[in-house]
Amino acid sequence: MTPGRFEGRVAAVIGGGSGMGAAISRRLGSEGAHVYVADLNESSATGVAEEIGGEGGKATARFLDAVQISELKDLYDEIEAEHGVLHVLHHQVGIPGPGGIDVSESDWQETIDVNMKSPFYASTLAFDLLKRANKKGSITLTASTSALVGSPFSPIYSLTKGALTAYVRSLALLGAPDGIRVNVICPGSVDTPMLPTFFGREPGADIEDLKSGFISEFIPLGRAAQPEEIAGVIAFLASDDASFVTGTTIPVDGGIVAK
Repeated sequence: MTPGRFEGRVAAVIGGGSGMGAAISRRLGSEGAHVYVADLNESSATGVAEEIGGEGGKATARFLDAVQISELKDLYDEIEAEHGVLHVLHHQVGIPGPGGIDVSESDWQETIDVNMKSPFYASTLAFDLLKRANKKGSITLTASTSALVGSPFSPIYSLTKGALTAYVRSLALLGAPDGIRVNVICPGSVDTPMLPTFFGREPGADIEDLKSGFISEFIPLGRAAQPEEIAGVIAFLASDDASFVTGTTIPVDGGIVAK
């Protein structure tokens, strides 16, 4: 942790109310950023913002349905009115999607909306504010190791997360003249409330048994990540320490994709 690394900067964390998003919000706040904690669960966002404030940081809680373009615009309008600039944007929102290939059209659309539409509009609508960051703008997105290695459980999850790795390369080129850097991380198993949902797609599944089996077989470091470990990588990518890093895909997976 580097106290003051984001002093005087403004950050928005889309999906910042729980799990990895909450850890990222707290980390950016602890290093001096004024963090907009935006989440579909307003009480969770408020709780995280209060934690940041209780530690001497600055944060604003904001209800946000991240698939609604009008609500994303409202968030950025608020940030513009209050600060006139955005330095750090992190998008955390995502869902596992249905398992297998027998996917209803409604489930397909929901997965596309959450995992692809939301990060696309969250990042593109923020561009004007990030351009004002004196070439210190950073966008980070969260994909998954399933973007890099095939998921035998959910092809649609691999489809939607894999798209983000190509997207950041394109957006990084677009943002480079204005100093806006764009990167994506690919976490493996992370110890959050969402983790069991990746193993519980089939009725009657023994989630704990499936989870422990996956960890022991597939993760060389032999454990799931802690949310704070993901937050440390995002804080690095958003900081001046990563000022020459853009268009990259970074696994944060305990060695899964190295196998």
